[in-house]
Amino acid sequence: MSAKILVSTENMPYADWLEYRKQGIGGSDASVVCGISRYKSPVELWMNKTGQLPDQEAGEAAYWGTQLEPFVRAEFTKRTGIEVRTVNQLLQSEEYPFMLANLDGICEVPDVGTCIFEAKTASAYKAGEWEDTIPDEYMLQVQHYMAVTGYVGTYIAVLIGGNSFKWKFVERDEELISMLIELESAFWNHVQDCTPPPLDGSNASAKFLAERFHDSKPKSQITLPDTAVTLLAQYDEACEQLEIVTEQKQRAENLLKEMMGENEVGTVGDRIVTWKSVSQERLDSKTLKVEHPALYKKYANKSSYRRFAIKAAS
Repeated sequence: MSAKILVSTENMPYADWLEYRKQGIGGSDASVVCGISRYKSPVELWMNKTGQLPDQEAGEAAYWGTQLEPFVRAEFTKRTGIEVRTVNQLLQSEEYPFMLANLDGICEVPDVGTCIFEAKTASAYKAGEWEDTIPDEYMLQVQHYMAVTGYVGTYIAVLIGGNSFKWKFVERDEELISMLIELESAFWNHVQDCTPPPLDGSNASAKFLAERFHDSKPKSQITLPDTAVTLLAQYDEACEQLEIVTEQKQRAENLLKEMMGENEVGTVGDRIVTWKSVSQERLDSKTLKVEHPALYKKYANKSSYRRFAIKAAS
């Protein structure tokens, strides 16, 4: 597989770059298409690609990731001796034109070949995700890039918490690439046909629905399609299983607490169990409302959400 240059990104305004990205699936979209993104659902991505949902502004984390990219690249070269050439181009797969790649850099490595370079930053809270491997969403991202370019591997470097630097080499995985091509092809068909992909069970999909249909119409009612009967059966079965598993979890927790008694820490094998006293200060809103109603009204924040429930028809 090989790639062609779709457009030069040198000095390209950010808004224009976002518009070009709508012409296909980029590396950061791969985890969304595969349904493992913690932040975006496939339907949300589909709405963006079809122009029904505006692009979100880059957050603080994305901003600082971009600002620190040259530093991460320079530190990688300093530690490995491998020179990295920046790529100011948006690449497009010749075989699968909907697959796009915006690389942080490429490097020529003796006895290995042409490799991709990817720079990342991560908070200290995510240090554990980089211990033995790389986060799943980044694995899909770099395999997507290798699918587009045909390159043999990727060097990915990360600055964690501003004070810990790591780098890893990721080999090209043909089996994973084949899966990505299949899933991304199916997703792009939805984009071209203007038919939304099915919702999944992710938190991202739940967040999307809550934001998309934030308010209900008072006393409005519809008759659901017959397929809802199957979904209700699945829902009921899942609730029963959840009740059983929750009880099992609580029983195990109770027995462990009984073993620990007044002790704060317990160890067994390579596991550590803690049961610590925690003190918290909370605002007594009920008392405040009674004794200082004006003050309560001034600072109270009103929020709304839609409560989902299933019950038998009367």
